Amino acid sequence: MPQLVIDARIAALSTGLSVRRILPFRQRRMVGPFIFMDHAGPVDIQPAAMSSMDVLPHPHIGLSTVSYLFGGQVTHRDSLGVEQIIRPGEVNWMTAGRGISHSERFEEPDALAGGALEMFQTWVALPEKVEESLPEFHNYKPEALCVYTDKGLWMRLIAGNAYGLKNDVKIHSPLFYIHAHAEAGTRFNLPKEHSERAVYIAKGSLEVSGRAYTSGQMLVFSEGDEPVLLAKEAATLMMLGGEPLGERFIWWNFVSSRKERIEQAKADWKAGRIQLPPADNKEFIPLPESKTKPVGSGVPQPEPLS
Repeated sequence: MPQLVIDARIAALSTGLSVRRILPFRQRRMVGPFIFMDHAGPVDIQPAAMSSMDVLPHPHIGLSTVSYLFGGQVTHRDSLGVEQIIRPGEVNWMTAGRGISHSERFEEPDALAGGALEMFQTWVALPEKVEESLPEFHNYKPEALCVYTDKGLWMRLIAGNAYGLKNDVKIHSPLFYIHAHAEAGTRFNLPKEHSERAVYIAKGSLEVSGRAYTSGQMLVFSEGDEPVLLAKEAATLMMLGGEPLGERFIWWNFVSSRKERIEQAKADWKAGRIQLPPADNKEFIPLPESKTKPVGSGVPQPEPLS
């Protein structure tokens, strides 16, 4: 049985874009180094309203953002000068380190046609030794990501190592992140390489120890547990986990092992000391006027952005 079941809840990223937020959760702040997870879409919106979905330039520190699409496309621009369109099966891995800003724009009407847009974004907290590293951005094409197939089972390793697979996506601590599809009736296990593990049901349903779980739920398992997962119907899954990093504080889009570092990041963004993307610097999201203090790996207020 899962140690914990997390039901996704609705959060707004922009005027026109709502997501299902899975992490952080009050009863389970992190899974391995993963401190944040959003599931957006499928999005069905008229082309004339596309601009309302845009996530304007905003800052990050102390984490890596990981974007992965099932469908559609998104244009990423950041303060390093990177402009990158991400398409299904690719990975955008942006490491904020000491500080970066970026935007996510929806600029191609065909990418939204018929509810085509569906995406995930996770945040991976950084180990203390690299929290103040220089920011980086990498895009990885599908051919750079390992794929494993078995009877009724397909898996793509987005990052890390699992099931004996490993790829070259640059990570900073032990973890795994997998996109999987299981046909109805398929039985499989979670990877054993990591102490903290979870599976999010994006579509379909799973059965564990005779109990059914459905889309929009994340199942978190105890260390040493070896559950057998059964796809009750065709299921699309995101599996993730890794080794814990210790306490992290989070406020808005900032993550750090130190409360005072988040206060510095707030002051830096408010004073304009974090550069805007050169190709997207005409507008930005101001620092929220919330008096809430950074909380230890908890649910941040105000709502974080991707």
